[in-house]
Amino acid sequence: MSKVVADQALVIAGKTYRSRLLVGTGKYKDMDETRLATEASGAEIVTVAVRRSNIGQNPNEPNLLDTLPPDRYTILPNTAGCYNAKDAVRTCKLARELLDGHDLVKLEVLGDEKTLFPDVRQTLIAAEELIKDGFKVMVYTSDDLIIARELEAMGCVAVMPLAAPIGSGLGIRNPYNIRFIVDELKVPVLVDAGVGTASDAAVAMELGCDGVLMNTAIAAAKDPVLMASAMKKAIEAGREAYLAGRMPRKQYASASSPLDGTFFS
Repeated sequence: MSKVVADQALVIAGKTYRSRLLVGTGKYKDMDETRLATEASGAEIVTVAVRRSNIGQNPNEPNLLDTLPPDRYTILPNTAGCYNAKDAVRTCKLARELLDGHDLVKLEVLGDEKTLFPDVRQTLIAAEELIKDGFKVMVYTSDDLIIARELEAMGCVAVMPLAAPIGSGLGIRNPYNIRFIVDELKVPVLVDAGVGTASDAAVAMELGCDGVLMNTAIAAAKDPVLMASAMKKAIEAGREAYLAGRMPRKQYASASSPLDGTFFS
């Protein structure tokens, strides 16, 4: 009997989660679709762009938290749209105020409007300041192992390298870099950006990632609710495949049913 590798729970900032799929809340046609897709995904952590979504700062507009209540989901405020450390830190502080002291945030500091690649230098500055101020920082970053090490060393609770440009749907373009980071870091490593369909999510998990965060891949699908369900299954299948351990790749064929020991051999 083959050995079964025991899975370890996903733990972020001391809290345990069953689902390894994290989802965004933007780009849906309305709040109802947001709710239905989130439910279908099985996600327990939902990320919210504080600069683009109302979580209480506009009392006369619909509040996203009425659709995705904090007593059911872990709300993960993010700094999408910030292009320097100062704006990112300010955005996190606003989120903490609006969410009654909530300190888990997703930091992203962008460096280029076309690719939405991270500005690594500004990210490091913001991460250090936020951590000193008591925030628990999950950080969007490049697929650079050296930077990932530095972010872990300064105290980030999760490192989230991109797999391809945000919203591109190109899939996992950098599997070797992602694997280097997964193999070395002790904090959770989650793919953030680039997933386009269920097979991409499965590949990320087969690489050993602790989870995947996605938004556009679900929200921009023809049927977002059905895609959310597909992503849930892909994450689970990819994780199981990683734990099972794939067969080695071979240059030549190897019969599934060997001839040795058969009646006519």
